[in-house]
Parts: sequence; C-alpha cells; structure tokens
Amino acid sequence: MNIKSSLWAGLALAACAGFPVCAQGTPGAKAQARAEAQFQSIRSQPPALWAFLKDMPKGGDLHVHLSGAIYAESMIAWAGEDGLCIDEKTLTVVKPPCDPALAQVAVSQAQTDPVLFRRMVDAWSMRNAPASALSGHDQFFDSFAKFGPATKKRVGDMLAEVTSRARAGHVSYLELMLTPASPEITKVAAKAGWSDDLDKMRAALLEGGLREAVKAASAELDVATARQAELLRCGTSMAEPGCAVTTRFLHQVSRGMHREIVFAQMLAGFELASVDPRVVGLNLVMPEDALVPMRDFSLHMHLLDYLHGLYPKVQITLHAGELAPGLVPPEGLRFHIRESIELGHAQRIGHGVDVMQEDDAVGLLKKMAQDKILVEICLTSNSGILGVSGAQHPLSSYLKYGVPTALATDDEGVSRSEMTREYVRAVQEQKLDYRQLKTMARNSLHYAFVQGAPLWQDLARQRPVAACAADRPGVGDASIRCRGYLDQNTKARLQWELEQAFAKFERRY
Repeated sequence: MNIKSSLWAGLALAACAGFPVCAQGTPGAKAQARAEAQFQSIRSQPPALWAFLKDMPKGGDLHVHLSGAIYAESMIAWAGEDGLCIDEKTLTVVKPPCDPALAQVAVSQAQTDPVLFRRMVDAWSMRNAPASALSGHDQFFDSFAKFGPATKKRVGDMLAEVTSRARAGHVSYLELMLTPASPEITKVAAKAGWSDDLDKMRAALLEGGLREAVKAASAELDVATARQAELLRCGTSMAEPGCAVTTRFLHQVSRGMHREIVFAQMLAGFELASVDPRVVGLNLVMPEDALVPMRDFSLHMHLLDYLHGLYPKVQITLHAGELAPGLVPPEGLRFHIRESIELGHAQRIGHGVDVMQEDDAVGLLKKMAQDKILVEICLTSNSGILGVSGAQHPLSSYLKYGVPTALATDDEGVSRSEMTREYVRAVQEQKLDYRQLKTMARNSLHYAFVQGAPLWQDLARQRPVAACAADRPGVGDASIRCRGYLDQNTKARLQWELEQAFAKFERRY
C-alpha cells in the first residue's frame, strides 16, 4: 500500500468510526476519506478551498431574512423599473414624483451614473463599511430603512433570487423570515390596544380583524410564490435550478414596536403557522440591543410562553445573544439565551454570540446540548455587526459541549456573503475540519422545521429509522418501504437527498 492509500485508509477509519452507513472498506468510506484528504491538502489555499466548498452539499440555511438576503444591485434595478426616486443626500428610496429641490432623482439614473450607483450599493450594504462614518452595527441596521421601499412589491422576485443563489451554492432548503400583511396586522393592533389580560386582548384582536389579516398574509404568499415560479419557469421543461430548492417561511415579529403590535404580530404568526403549511414557525427580529427589545425582552418571552400554551405545535426559533460586551450594559448579557429557551420555548437560537457572558454559561451549554437546542451560526454577520470573529466567537464552546450547530447566512445581500463564504470562514477562522462541516450540513436539515419525521433515529451515529434500516443512505436507491417513508416525510426526503449528494460529491476525489 502506498503512502496516499495509507492516508485514505486511516482517514476512512477515523471518519467512519461508529457509522454503520460508512463501514470501513466500503466505497462510501473510501470516497469520504479521499474527499477529506483533498480538503486537508487545500485548506490553506483560499482559492482552491473556495472551489471545493462551493461544490460541497450544504443542506439548509435556517436563518435568512428575505429582504436582507437581496443584493443591492438587484434592488437598484427593481427600484428603477418601478419608477422610484433616490434622495442623493441620504441615499434613501422615496416615492415619486422626484423633487430636484430636495436632491431627489430617479433611481434609474444610477444605471448610467456610476458614482451614484456605487454610493447606493455602499449605503445599502456592508460593502466598504469600514470607510463609512458608521460602526458596522449601525451601517448594517441603517441600510434597511434606505432600501426598504424598493422591496415592497418584489417578494416574488426576492424569492427567485435567493433560491437561485442557494441552488448554485448547493443549498437544498431555506427557511425565510418575512412579515406578510404587516400593515393590516398593525391596524388591528392599534384598534385593539394593549391589555394586561392576554386572553381578553387575544379575543379583541381575533374579533377585530386579525383573522382577516392572517388570510391576507397567506394570500400574499400565494402571489409571491406564483411570481417566483413565473420568473424561474418552475413546472416547465425550462425550469431553472432554483425551483428545486425546498422553501418554508418563518413569520417574523418586529420586537422593537409597541407591545400591542408585538403581541398582534406574534398572534398572527401562531395563527398563520396553524393554517398555512408553508409557514413553519416564527422568530423575533430587529436589533436585540435597541431600547424596546432590551426593555421588553422578558415581557416578550412571557407573551411567547402564553401563546405557546395555546398553540403548542407551532415551532419557535429566536434571535438571542446577538450582543457583545460594551454594546449593552453588562446586565443585558446575562440571560437572553436562557430565557429564550426556558420561557420563550425556543427550539433553536439565532446567533447566540454572548453565551459565555450568560449566568452559569457552562450549565446553559450543557442544557442546550442535552435538550438538542441548535444554534444558527452566522459568522459573517457576527463579524460585521458585532466585531466578533475568530477566537472571540463562541462556536468552539458550542462544539466543545456538544451543542448542535449549523451555519447560516442571516442577511447575505446586506453582508455581501453567501453560504459558501460561511463555510470558508468556518474553516479559516474557526479551524473546522471536513467532518465538522458535514455534521453541520446534516444538522441544518435534522433541526429544520420542515414537515415530517427525520431520516435518522440517531443522527450522531447515522442510524436510520426502522423503515429505512435495511438501506444505506447515499448508496443506491431506497427500498420500497423506505421510499414510502420518504414520500410521507419531507424532512426525511431532504436528508436522504443530502446523503446522495454527499456520495456524488465525494466520489469525485
């Protein structure tokens, strides 16, 4: 046996230890070992590493704000087509007619004015953020108000963009955050007002038009997904690759609003997820360090606790710990993640950057590992907004204590990122190896909120459920019994397809 063969054999033994579907000496084990050997040989070569990771199957992206996932170039084109104006002083989109006296010009002018174009791209994203007069945090969050009007009528176009990019990066599943029918929900909330009697307030909202707002939200999704299908020619012989990406939605709640609006959006999310299978859960958004989210954090968790009791089947993932020392007073770093889990019923945590500043951090990590609370890791976002990267990031602590993790893009358009870049960062900054990346890809589907039971009864040891126990995912076709199970469970099907994709990818080496 030559040296290279010995290396492959050793890697196969290490990579497949305890994995029945990857037994030593099998073609799958040898292919995985060769892929890992290739990874090790190029991990210090950025261009080669990027090419390798771009083609690597990545499972799902569980933390995506739809509007933040769009690149500024697309929004500039849409705003120009829609006849919108741009304030040249603030670089904020405004409705027509454009008023030259107020330094307003047509956005379409950016197509022939390269200076205006690049100023808009920089203002609407993190591109060249260090050159701005703002912190990364402020540059990021301030950009949404600038480009917001450009996306209002373009939800379907946004879906087409993000699914196409996901497919190109070998991402097969997306959970996208958005707030359909937000104006209607806000009107109902303003009419009902706040009440400390949550039962009374819920009844007032439902009777005051919230049910109709939920129907309007579902109708908005109908229009958006139809537009996406039209743009990508889904269902035709010329369907574009983005059509193959399975997409679900998370109803996002704007936690920086008045408390009656927050509660109304929460209630709408629970109601919508109960009747529309495309909506698989909800999340709270807006800067966690802002005045209202900090002041009302525990109140929001109590509201979620109340609604969870009424809608126990609706799934919850929460932004928590998207904070760093100095951004907020020390007291604000001590409890958000724990309270999100224990009171807010979060099944997943988004960001979780300040976990080591929480009270009894080690105890919390052990609890998260025991309860299988996945953390959505957003490396580019955390670096750009919080200035937390490399050894300062807690990913190594999550991995040390066995907390499940998955990489996510957060706002890939604003951050000028994509899933491949997150994988590259994980290797270069967090020193992850191939097997860790593969585990994170598998985690992304196992902990997804998509409908159906999973493929694995034991994810860590890759043991399939009884219906597929005689099968080897990634090797050959599913048996009749297993195929029936996959057809009934979308999650299991996605996981099976991921294993097939891994096998195809690794056979290249």
